[in-house]
Amino acid sequence: MPILAPLLQYFISGLTNGAIYALIALGFGIIFNTTTIINFAQGEFVMLGAMCAISIYHLAPSLPLAFLGGVIIVSLVGLAFERLALRPVVAASPLTLIIITVGAGVFLKGVAMLLWGKESYTLPPFSGEAPLHLGTATILPQNLWVLGLTLVLVLALEAFFRLTLMGKAMRACAYNLRAARLVGIAASRMVQLSFALSALLGAGAGILIAPLTLGVYDMGTMLGLKGFAAAIIGGLGSLLGGVLGGLLLGLAESFTSGLISSGYRDAVAFLLLLVVLFLRPRGLLGGRQ
Repeated sequence: MPILAPLLQYFISGLTNGAIYALIALGFGIIFNTTTIINFAQGEFVMLGAMCAISIYHLAPSLPLAFLGGVIIVSLVGLAFERLALRPVVAASPLTLIIITVGAGVFLKGVAMLLWGKESYTLPPFSGEAPLHLGTATILPQNLWVLGLTLVLVLALEAFFRLTLMGKAMRACAYNLRAARLVGIAASRMVQLSFALSALLGAGAGILIAPLTLGVYDMGTMLGLKGFAAAIIGGLGSLLGGVLGGLLLGLAESFTSGLISSGYRDAVAFLLLLVVLFLRPRGLLGGRQ
Protein backbone atom coordinates (compact mmCIF):
# COMPACT_ATOMS: atom_id res chain seq x y z
CA MET A 1 0.00 0.00 0.00
CA PRO A 2 2.77 2.59 0.72
CA ILE A 3 4.09 1.95 -2.79
CA LEU A 4 0.66 2.38 -4.42
CA ALA A 5 -0.28 5.51 -2.46
CA PRO A 6 1.73 8.05 -4.52
CA LEU A 7 0.74 6.55 -7.90
CA LEU A 8 -2.21 8.94 -8.28
CA GLN A 9 0.11 11.86 -7.57
CA TYR A 10 2.51 10.67 -10.26
CA PHE A 11 -0.41 10.28 -12.65
CA ILE A 12 -1.64 13.86 -12.10
CA SER A 13 1.86 15.27 -12.39
CA GLY A 14 2.41 13.29 -15.58
CA LEU A 15 -0.84 14.54 -17.13
CA THR A 16 0.12 18.14 -16.35
CA ASN A 17 3.56 17.88 -17.95
CA GLY A 18 2.13 15.81 -20.78
CA ALA A 19 -0.40 18.53 -21.60
CA ILE A 20 2.43 21.05 -21.99
CA TYR A 21 4.39 18.65 -24.20
CA ALA A 22 1.24 18.08 -26.26
CA LEU A 23 0.85 21.79 -27.01
CA ILE A 24 4.49 22.02 -28.07
CA ALA A 25 4.16 18.87 -30.18
CA LEU A 26 1.12 20.35 -31.95
CA GLY A 27 3.21 23.38 -32.84
CA PHE A 28 5.79 21.12 -34.47
CA GLY A 29 3.07 19.24 -36.34
CA ILE A 30 1.31 22.32 -37.73
CA ILE A 31 4.50 23.68 -39.30
CA PHE A 32 5.56 20.26 -40.57
CA ASN A 33 2.22 19.79 -42.31
CA THR A 34 2.49 23.01 -44.29
CA THR A 35 6.25 23.20 -44.92
CA THR A 36 7.63 19.64 -44.35
CA ILE A 37 10.31 21.15 -42.11
CA ILE A 38 10.86 20.84 -38.36
CA ASN A 39 10.98 24.15 -36.50
CA PHE A 40 13.62 23.74 -33.82
CA ALA A 41 12.90 27.28 -32.60
CA GLN A 42 9.61 26.04 -31.15
CA GLY A 43 11.08 25.76 -27.66
CA GLU A 44 12.08 29.42 -27.79
CA PHE A 45 8.47 30.35 -28.55
CA VAL A 46 7.59 28.62 -25.27
CA MET A 47 10.26 30.57 -23.41
CA LEU A 48 9.25 33.90 -24.97
CA GLY A 49 5.61 33.31 -24.02
CA ALA A 50 6.53 32.82 -20.38
CA MET A 51 9.00 35.72 -20.21
CA CYS A 52 6.75 38.18 -22.06
CA ALA A 53 3.78 37.32 -19.83
CA ILE A 54 5.92 37.77 -16.71
CA SER A 55 7.14 41.18 -17.93
CA ILE A 56 3.63 42.34 -18.82
CA TYR A 57 2.36 41.21 -15.41
CA HIS A 58 5.05 43.23 -13.65
CA LEU A 59 4.02 46.32 -15.64
CA ALA A 60 0.26 45.78 -15.25
CA PRO A 61 -0.68 43.15 -12.62
CA SER A 62 -3.43 41.43 -14.59
CA LEU A 63 -3.10 37.74 -15.42
CA PRO A 64 -5.63 37.80 -18.32
CA LEU A 65 -3.77 40.77 -19.82
CA ALA A 66 -0.42 39.03 -19.31
CA PHE A 67 -1.69 35.85 -20.97
CA LEU A 68 -3.24 37.67 -23.93
CA GLY A 69 -0.28 40.00 -24.35
CA GLY A 70 2.27 37.19 -24.21
CA VAL A 71 0.38 35.13 -26.80
CA ILE A 72 0.00 38.10 -29.18
CA ILE A 73 3.64 39.16 -28.94
CA VAL A 74 4.98 35.66 -29.58
CA SER A 75 2.53 35.12 -32.46
CA LEU A 76 3.92 38.28 -34.06
CA VAL A 77 7.44 36.94 -33.50
CA GLY A 78 6.40 33.74 -35.31
CA LEU A 79 5.05 35.77 -38.24
CA ALA A 80 8.23 37.86 -38.41
CA PHE A 81 10.39 34.74 -38.23
CA GLU A 82 8.68 33.17 -41.23
CA ARG A 83 8.64 36.41 -43.20
CA LEU A 84 12.24 37.50 -42.58
CA ALA A 85 14.18 34.26 -42.10
CA LEU A 86 12.44 31.55 -44.12
CA ARG A 87 10.49 33.13 -46.96
CA PRO A 88 13.56 34.69 -48.65
CA VAL A 89 15.10 31.19 -48.97
CA VAL A 90 11.87 29.25 -49.54
CA ALA A 91 13.41 27.43 -52.52
CA ALA A 92 16.20 26.01 -50.35
CA SER A 93 16.29 22.35 -49.33
CA PRO A 94 14.39 21.25 -46.21
CA LEU A 95 17.72 20.58 -44.46
CA THR A 96 18.80 24.18 -45.04
CA LEU A 97 15.51 25.47 -43.67
CA ILE A 98 15.81 23.26 -40.59
CA ILE A 99 19.31 24.62 -39.95
CA ILE A 100 17.87 28.14 -40.19
CA THR A 101 15.34 27.28 -37.48
CA VAL A 102 18.15 26.00 -35.27
CA GLY A 103 20.01 29.28 -35.77
CA ALA A 104 16.84 31.24 -35.06
CA GLY A 105 16.41 29.36 -31.80
CA VAL A 106 19.95 30.25 -30.72
CA PHE A 107 19.35 33.87 -31.75
CA LEU A 108 16.09 34.14 -29.78
CA LYS A 109 17.72 32.61 -26.72
CA GLY A 110 20.56 35.14 -26.95
CA VAL A 111 18.13 38.04 -27.28
CA ALA A 112 16.20 36.75 -24.27
CA MET A 113 19.40 36.60 -22.23
CA LEU A 114 20.17 40.21 -23.14
CA LEU A 115 16.65 41.38 -22.29
CA TRP A 116 16.02 39.43 -19.08
CA GLY A 117 19.48 38.31 -18.02
CA LYS A 118 20.16 34.93 -16.46
CA GLU A 119 17.89 35.49 -13.45
CA SER A 120 14.78 33.43 -12.84
CA TYR A 121 11.35 35.06 -12.72
CA THR A 122 7.99 33.94 -11.37
CA LEU A 123 4.40 34.33 -12.52
CA PRO A 124 1.60 33.99 -9.94
CA PRO A 125 -0.80 31.05 -10.27
CA PHE A 126 -3.99 31.84 -12.15
CA SER A 127 -6.30 31.15 -9.19
CA GLY A 128 -4.37 30.93 -5.94
CA GLU A 129 -2.09 28.35 -4.40
CA ALA A 130 -4.43 26.50 -2.01
CA PRO A 131 -4.05 22.82 -2.93
CA LEU A 132 -6.97 20.52 -3.62
CA HIS A 133 -6.97 16.96 -2.32
CA LEU A 134 -8.05 13.94 -4.34
CA GLY A 135 -7.54 10.80 -2.30
CA THR A 136 -3.82 10.50 -1.66
CA ALA A 137 -2.96 13.10 -4.30
CA THR A 138 -2.60 16.86 -4.01
CA ILE A 139 -3.64 18.99 -6.97
CA LEU A 140 -2.65 22.61 -7.38
CA PRO A 141 -5.24 24.85 -9.05
CA GLN A 142 -2.67 25.63 -11.73
CA ASN A 143 -2.62 21.94 -12.69
CA LEU A 144 -6.33 22.20 -13.47
CA TRP A 145 -5.71 25.36 -15.50
CA VAL A 146 -3.04 23.56 -17.52
CA LEU A 147 -5.28 20.57 -18.25
CA GLY A 148 -8.40 22.65 -18.88
CA LEU A 149 -6.85 25.24 -21.19
CA THR A 150 -4.93 22.56 -23.07
CA LEU A 151 -8.21 20.76 -23.73
CA VAL A 152 -9.82 24.03 -24.88
CA LEU A 153 -6.91 24.83 -27.22
CA VAL A 154 -6.89 21.34 -28.72
CA LEU A 155 -10.66 21.40 -29.33
CA ALA A 156 -10.45 24.92 -30.77
CA LEU A 157 -7.64 23.80 -33.09
CA GLU A 158 -9.64 20.78 -34.22
CA ALA A 159 -12.68 22.96 -34.90
CA PHE A 160 -10.52 25.46 -36.80
CA PHE A 161 -9.12 22.80 -39.12
CA ARG A 162 -12.45 21.07 -39.73
CA LEU A 163 -15.01 23.89 -39.75
CA THR A 164 -13.34 27.04 -41.07
CA LEU A 165 -12.37 27.84 -44.66
CA MET A 166 -8.87 28.88 -43.59
CA GLY A 167 -8.38 25.67 -41.65
CA LYS A 168 -9.53 23.57 -44.59
CA ALA A 169 -7.12 25.46 -46.84
CA MET A 170 -4.26 24.64 -44.46
CA ARG A 171 -5.28 20.96 -44.46
CA ALA A 172 -5.34 21.01 -48.26
CA CYS A 173 -1.77 22.34 -48.30
CA ALA A 174 -0.79 19.57 -45.89
CA TYR A 175 -2.31 16.84 -48.09
CA ASN A 176 -1.06 18.07 -51.48
CA LEU A 177 0.68 21.43 -51.78
CA ARG A 178 0.74 21.47 -55.59
CA ALA A 179 -2.96 20.64 -55.88
CA ALA A 180 -3.79 23.31 -53.31
CA ARG A 181 -1.95 25.91 -55.36
CA LEU A 182 -3.73 24.79 -58.53
CA VAL A 183 -7.14 25.48 -57.00
CA GLY A 184 -6.11 28.98 -55.95
CA ILE A 185 -5.01 28.56 -52.33
CA ALA A 186 -2.29 31.04 -51.35
CA ALA A 187 0.23 28.55 -49.98
CA SER A 188 2.61 31.25 -48.71
CA ARG A 189 -0.19 32.73 -46.61
CA MET A 190 -0.98 29.31 -45.18
CA VAL A 191 2.68 28.84 -44.25
CA GLN A 192 2.71 32.20 -42.49
CA LEU A 193 -0.48 31.32 -40.63
CA SER A 194 1.02 27.99 -39.57
CA PHE A 195 3.95 29.80 -37.93
CA ALA A 196 1.57 32.16 -36.13
CA LEU A 197 -0.50 29.22 -34.82
CA SER A 198 2.62 27.32 -33.82
CA ALA A 199 3.98 30.34 -31.94
CA LEU A 200 0.58 30.84 -30.28
CA LEU A 201 0.52 27.26 -28.99
CA GLY A 202 4.11 27.51 -27.80
CA ALA A 203 3.44 30.79 -26.00
CA GLY A 204 0.32 29.33 -24.38
CA ALA A 205 2.32 26.36 -23.11
CA GLY A 206 5.02 28.62 -21.70
CA ILE A 207 2.54 30.86 -19.89
CA LEU A 208 0.63 27.91 -18.45
CA ILE A 209 3.76 26.27 -17.04
CA ALA A 210 5.38 29.50 -15.77
CA PRO A 211 3.52 29.49 -12.41
CA LEU A 212 4.66 25.89 -11.80
CA THR A 213 8.31 26.50 -12.66
CA LEU A 214 10.63 29.48 -12.93
CA GLY A 215 10.81 31.56 -16.08
CA VAL A 216 14.38 31.75 -17.36
CA TYR A 217 15.95 32.54 -20.72
CA ASP A 218 17.00 28.95 -21.49
CA MET A 219 13.87 27.13 -20.29
CA GLY A 220 12.73 26.47 -23.86
CA THR A 221 15.62 24.25 -24.90
CA MET A 222 14.63 21.08 -23.04
CA LEU A 223 10.91 21.76 -23.40
CA GLY A 224 11.35 22.08 -27.16
CA LEU A 225 13.27 18.83 -27.39
CA LYS A 226 10.64 16.98 -25.35
CA GLY A 227 7.87 18.48 -27.44
CA PHE A 228 9.67 17.26 -30.55
CA ALA A 229 10.01 13.80 -29.01
CA ALA A 230 6.28 13.81 -28.21
CA ALA A 231 5.47 14.80 -31.81
CA ILE A 232 7.58 11.94 -33.19
CA ILE A 233 6.17 9.42 -30.70
CA GLY A 234 2.57 10.30 -31.54
CA GLY A 235 3.11 10.79 -35.26
CA LEU A 236 4.49 14.04 -36.67
CA GLY A 237 1.70 16.02 -38.28
CA SER A 238 -1.14 14.20 -36.51
CA LEU A 239 -3.24 16.34 -34.17
CA LEU A 240 -4.40 13.43 -32.05
CA GLY A 241 -0.93 11.89 -32.28
CA GLY A 242 0.69 15.02 -30.80
CA VAL A 243 -1.70 14.96 -27.86
CA LEU A 244 -1.21 11.22 -27.31
CA GLY A 245 2.57 11.50 -27.59
CA GLY A 246 2.70 14.38 -25.12
CA LEU A 247 0.55 12.62 -22.54
CA LEU A 248 2.48 9.34 -22.85
CA LEU A 249 5.77 11.16 -22.49
CA GLY A 250 4.59 13.13 -19.46
CA LEU A 251 3.30 10.01 -17.72
CA ALA A 252 6.47 8.05 -18.51
CA GLU A 253 8.62 10.83 -17.05
CA SER A 254 6.53 11.15 -13.92
CA PHE A 255 6.41 7.43 -13.11
CA THR A 256 10.10 7.02 -13.91
CA SER A 257 11.01 9.87 -11.56
CA GLY A 258 8.80 8.58 -8.78
CA LEU A 259 9.40 4.85 -9.00
CA ILE A 260 13.02 4.69 -10.17
CA SER A 261 14.98 7.95 -9.94
CA SER A 262 14.55 11.58 -10.94
CA GLY A 263 17.96 11.34 -12.58
CA TYR A 264 16.37 9.36 -15.43
CA ARG A 265 13.57 11.89 -15.98
CA ASP A 266 15.06 13.52 -19.08
CA ALA A 267 16.54 10.30 -20.43
CA VAL A 268 13.17 8.53 -20.66
CA ALA A 269 11.94 11.00 -23.31
CA PHE A 270 14.75 10.21 -25.68
CA LEU A 271 14.64 6.49 -24.87
CA LEU A 272 10.98 6.43 -25.92
CA LEU A 273 11.88 8.42 -29.02
CA LEU A 274 14.51 5.88 -30.04
CA VAL A 275 12.18 2.94 -29.40
CA VAL A 276 9.45 4.47 -31.57
CA LEU A 277 11.90 5.37 -34.33
CA PHE A 278 13.15 1.78 -34.43
CA LEU A 279 9.78 0.04 -34.18
CA ARG A 280 7.36 2.49 -35.83
CA PRO A 281 9.18 5.40 -37.51
CA ARG A 282 5.91 7.14 -38.47
CA GLY A 283 4.80 7.30 -34.82
CA LEU A 284 1.90 5.67 -33.03
CA LEU A 285 -0.77 7.44 -35.09
CA GLY A 286 1.32 8.40 -38.11
CA GLY A 287 0.21 7.52 -41.62
CA ARG A 288 1.49 4.53 -43.54
CA GLN A 289 3.19 6.56 -46.25
